[in-house]
Amino acid sequence: MNNHNRSILSTKSKWIRGIRALPFWLTLLATLLLIFDFGFDQSLQIEEYLETVYAIALIAAIISMLSRYLYPKWRPPAKVWFIDLVLMLFLLAIVGDFYMGVEIGILDVSEWFVITILLALTREFSALRISFRMEYFNPAQLFILSFVMIVIIGTGFLMLPKATYDGISLFDALFTSTSAVCVTGLIVVDTGSYFTPFGQTMIIALIQMGGLGIMTFTSYFSYFFTGGSSYENQLLLRDMTNSERIADVFNTLKRILLVTFAIELTGAVCIYFSLDPSTLVSVSDKIFFSIFHSISAFCNAGFSTLANSLYETEYRFNYPLHISLALLFTLGGIGFPIIFNLSQYLKHIIINRIWFFNSKRRIIYIPWVININTRIVVITSAILITVGTVMFYFIEYNNTLAEHNAWGKVVTAFFLATTPRTAGFNTVDMSALQFSTVMFIFLLMWIGASPGSTGGGIKTSTIAIATLNYFSLAKGKNRVELFRREVAEISIRRAFALISLSLVVIGFGIFLISAFDPNTDLLSIAFECFSAYSTVGLSLGITASLSTASKFVLIATMFVGRVSMLTLLIAVLRKVKYQNYSYPTEEILIN
Repeated sequence: MNNHNRSILSTKSKWIRGIRALPFWLTLLATLLLIFDFGFDQSLQIEEYLETVYAIALIAAIISMLSRYLYPKWRPPAKVWFIDLVLMLFLLAIVGDFYMGVEIGILDVSEWFVITILLALTREFSALRISFRMEYFNPAQLFILSFVMIVIIGTGFLMLPKATYDGISLFDALFTSTSAVCVTGLIVVDTGSYFTPFGQTMIIALIQMGGLGIMTFTSYFSYFFTGGSSYENQLLLRDMTNSERIADVFNTLKRILLVTFAIELTGAVCIYFSLDPSTLVSVSDKIFFSIFHSISAFCNAGFSTLANSLYETEYRFNYPLHISLALLFTLGGIGFPIIFNLSQYLKHIIINRIWFFNSKRRIIYIPWVININTRIVVITSAILITVGTVMFYFIEYNNTLAEHNAWGKVVTAFFLATTPRTAGFNTVDMSALQFSTVMFIFLLMWIGASPGSTGGGIKTSTIAIATLNYFSLAKGKNRVELFRREVAEISIRRAFALISLSLVVIGFGIFLISAFDPNTDLLSIAFECFSAYSTVGLSLGITASLSTASKFVLIATMFVGRVSMLTLLIAVLRKVKYQNYSYPTEEILIN
């Protein structure tokens, strides 16, 4: 084949790819116009123009879906055929119903239309083959850039006129967007009274994307609907999902999404039925409240539509609601690898212990089902929750717990012990806590959640390895051993790097805020910085009153705490490729 023919084929291939991507760009344009439509007041003429664009985008999506099945080369894998069929019928029904003005179910036609546009965009985006160019960005840089992108886009969404009742400044929108994406929960304006339902929806969408990561969504949906992915993408996602093998990458992503949505849906149902009918009369308000708080809790964000969080009078004594939220952010903070490993252990128990209990089958080999990571995280979390609950129960018994009954004291103490681990909800007056309680909350906030979770902090495994190393040194051992396993040296080095870097960032934040707001007491400043770094969201009530410079320090601290200072260093510093040498070893005098 000569160069001329190759050029023609290349040009033709580009045109085909461009035509195939056209429905995606149309649905993306429709989505942006939808945001513009909801964000601003529109004239009747502009509304007609917008509806025309919506119709063109949806029709293009329908034609695009049909065309994929006409050409074997473009045909999606068999596992998505049923999904495409359901989505096709849904699109056809919604397009017809929208222009006939028919209402479907409990949502009105405009709400169904929004869902349709988003579904069409998701499907068309999933049909594209996403490729992350590793020669330009390493995994750490892509991870950081994805969060920066979401923060910037979220800031623009929150500044739309219809997102708030009275408008919002650029800086306050940036602070709120960063807090939502970094699943922190610190606020400078009240979420429930300042933001409209549209604005609150934007916030919960930012929390969901920030909690799981935008690359989790984009990578898995692209793989699921196209049936393939480049080797570079798989290498990148293996690092991001902590998968042991490349073959497990997309299976891990699938399980993360399924577990997340299943837990959030279950949590929303529990919250819905725990609400007092007198607090929220409208069914739609109860559904929105339940979904908002379920996502916020599981993602350990701490955002609430209530002015004083769960300390509001109508919710302060709703103990089933408190337990539901506490279980949600405990599951979200324990980490996906731990949830998966525990589910494997449960499956092993059911199949090999219960199912064959009465059979003659003998299990000679007992496999190592629960790995050392799960053991460390579960034991450390159990110790922190138990010690915290007991301490708060006795310290606050005649203080903030005095207004609760016997059962309420236990539930509130349990909630108070779990929420500092990056959840951020509060059921007591934080400013009324005893000083010793505040000091212990500092420790819980600093430790935070577990690796691979939606929470922040230095992580439970980090503090566990550091503690084990103390005992190992005291005993004169040259290695750290646990459960008949030796902890890798790189894990110990990473643990102490995270500890030292966290103290540097928090200390620097305290220093700057003390300089910018010298009249604010040091305890409140330190509490704010620990809360921001560990993406907790608890506050002693000074966030809104801080100066702009101090708020910017908190924005930076929240971001660094979410992406990890170690990740930032990896993104900035060039990785050493060759270490085929070793210097003579000398012992440094310490202590």
